[in-house]
Amino acid sequence: MAEPSPVRVLIADDQEMVREGFAVLLASQPGIEIAGTAADGVEALARVAELRPDVVLMDVRMPEMDGLEATAQIVASTSDTKVLILTTYDLDEYVYQALCAGASGFLLKDASARQLAEGVRVVAAGDSLLSPSSTRRLITEFTRLAGTGAGGGIGTGNGGGAGPLPPARSGIPELTERETAVLALIAQGLSNTEIGDHLFVTESTVKTHVSKVLVKLGLRDRTQAAIYAYEHGVVVIGGRD
Repeated sequence: MAEPSPVRVLIADDQEMVREGFAVLLASQPGIEIAGTAADGVEALARVAELRPDVVLMDVRMPEMDGLEATAQIVASTSDTKVLILTTYDLDEYVYQALCAGASGFLLKDASARQLAEGVRVVAAGDSLLSPSSTRRLITEFTRLAGTGAGGGIGTGNGGGAGPLPPARSGIPELTERETAVLALIAQGLSNTEIGDHLFVTESTVKTHVSKVLVKLGLRDRTQAAIYAYEHGVVVIGGRD
């Protein structure tokens, strides 16, 4: 059986030491190949068009063109390249904007080589990379600034964090009850395996449900699904102080 093609990665960051460091870390991981690097958003766009990498590790704050605009342009193009945002803090005020622009998730810059490699593989496979706590913060901020109110269901409290949140009472007409449950769990950052454990179904069944949810709602990936779920009140975050 032929070996699967390596995941080709472009690293976009305005700090040379960061670019070189990530390149060394990722190049040491099996199944990952460094396609190239870029020092700003403009160069990242040119390199994506030239090299067609599978994944771009994208810094947010860069000269010439920042990572937000570069991400939006990459996603809007015909390229199949996925974008994984790099940030110094998990509360980076710009991260949620990047996700809304089409990024597939984000990683902290202090991630280990294993975490980096796993994140790249997850995104390259068409999945999203969001932790439950980060998802809640990002979606809360998104809906606050967008003025949607997320169906009136999102508060700004800590929302707990022990176990899955309950689905909202109102469902999504396009989805079955099980698909709505899957959407609610996606919105909390659960993996397919975790969703399967929660619903007592196999991972392959979860993948089928996820695919149907994305197709029925016209969504690109799990990140968009998470935003959709909070905007439409599929899940709510309690407003506890």
